[in-house]
Amino acid sequence: MFTKLSLLRKITKMSSIPFIDIGANLTDPMFKGIYNGNKKHKEDLVNVLERAWKNDIKKIIITSGSLDDSIESLKIASLSENLYCTVGCHPTRCDEFIKAQSPESYLNSLSDLIKNNRSKVVAIGECGLDNQRLHFCSKEIQENYFEMQLKLSEEFNLPLFLHCRDAAPTFLEILKRNSNFIKSGGVVHSFDGSLKEAEDIINLGFYIGINGCSLRTEDNLKTVRELPINRLMLETDCPWCEVKQTHPSYSYVQTKFNSVKKEKFIDGSMVKGRNEPSTIKQVFEVLASLKNEDPVYLGNQIYQNTMDLFFKHR
Repeated sequence: MFTKLSLLRKITKMSSIPFIDIGANLTDPMFKGIYNGNKKHKEDLVNVLERAWKNDIKKIIITSGSLDDSIESLKIASLSENLYCTVGCHPTRCDEFIKAQSPESYLNSLSDLIKNNRSKVVAIGECGLDNQRLHFCSKEIQENYFEMQLKLSEEFNLPLFLHCRDAAPTFLEILKRNSNFIKSGGVVHSFDGSLKEAEDIINLGFYIGINGCSLRTEDNLKTVRELPINRLMLETDCPWCEVKQTHPSYSYVQTKFNSVKKEKFIDGSMVKGRNEPSTIKQVFEVLASLKNEDPVYLGNQIYQNTMDLFFKHR
């Protein structure tokens, strides 16, 4: 079993590990220096990306949550050959299907975006179900337009980037019922459910995405410890879901980053409380410790998982 000292020694060799952040919300206003509608500092996305590349991140998949968001994601993805994105509608924003000229027209607009940007779009999503935030969108609407978006997976032979919060039974039933549309698999990102839910997801052929929110509690850690490494992927879900000092997982973090408060922004600095792709190393360090695996072996397995799902034919 690895001691913290032996793990630290192995982590010093992590420069040989290529990382892919499968979920980064780079369209969020925080990367333009805007917090809760208030401008606190200048846009610094270019610096955020430069830090990511310096921290061994080889590719980033930008998460989209709506039609407009997908358009913005594609603009950002054009900044680098190592940036890609998803196209789809988040469950809490599925009212947009109703507000459009017609639900079909909204879906067709998503389809056109994919069709015209095949080199950059690597998944359908973020789509799924969220029973924690029904004040944004009802269960019925979420379910209807989650199911509708699955047809895009068949149309373009693309994997799914999935969201599930407190909705596993219905979520899994919809995926099973539509298995004929899902030819390329997918990943349930930001997973924080039970071991049984994870097993059910994996048994359907899907992967599990792990970030700071997947590691918030002791129960989370017990679940993640049991997951097979050939079904795992890494993400930050930035600017959210950092590994916080109050989390039990933080004791396994070896790589620390200096940051400043947004009100005291300095060029080239990380912003306190705003997660970014570079911190994927922290998620990985927690995972390597929990799994009691050689970090280089584990890192390369997760990288290969990600390449197999999103980049096999690119």
